[in-house]
Amino acid sequence: MSLVKSKGNMYSWITHQHCHLGGECPHGCVYCYVNSFPFGRPEKYKGPLRLIDKEFSVNYGEGKTIFVENCNDLFAEKVPEEFIMRVIGHCRHWPANTYVFQTKNPANYLQWLSLMPPNYILGCTIETNRNIPKISKAPKTVERARAMNCLTGQRRFITIEPVLDFDVDILADWIRRINPEFLNLGADSKNNNLPEPTIEKIVGLTEKLKEYGIELREKHNLSRLRP
Repeated sequence: MSLVKSKGNMYSWITHQHCHLGGECPHGCVYCYVNSFPFGRPEKYKGPLRLIDKEFSVNYGEGKTIFVENCNDLFAEKVPEEFIMRVIGHCRHWPANTYVFQTKNPANYLQWLSLMPPNYILGCTIETNRNIPKISKAPKTVERARAMNCLTGQRRFITIEPVLDFDVDILADWIRRINPEFLNLGADSKNNNLPEPTIEKIVGLTEKLKEYGIELREKHNLSRLRP
């Protein structure tokens, strides 16, 4: 498989994406976009977690911003350490790129910081401040926020997508404490019937982020929730 150019609803600031990790993500989020491919979940992302050997021969070149494992969660608790080490090693082999990692288990970032490639940014998905059952098997969002607070000195970003119903002051304060380089905000694009916030809450959150000086990068799918 070749390096894939970023397109569609992916982050606009990403140039490429690439996956070494096959199998089904242990978090099992009900809104997972991997399930929404035209013909359902691809075979590559079914079954037990595994590395796809041919993906380690991909030439990353230089000057790119690469989202690594955009279809899986490399730092999920059930991913073997040797898998993580090998993927990071492939990135380190091509040091003249920026590598984007994103997880719902950011506590696992801590043990890998010394092995990261020279240029990287660590992201975390926090859909809400509330504990909403049956949405995901990932760590609770409050645990994710606490772990991101522990990552000092690294480039960090937060993604709130799909945004779920939340409490403005609480979620805004979480973000203020984390103080990410920027925040991505987006809505559900796949009609998953999720509990969503009101327009007033969206506006209230964005105003708080502006007050705190945090850069907001809105996804185009957020327009559905806008006035």
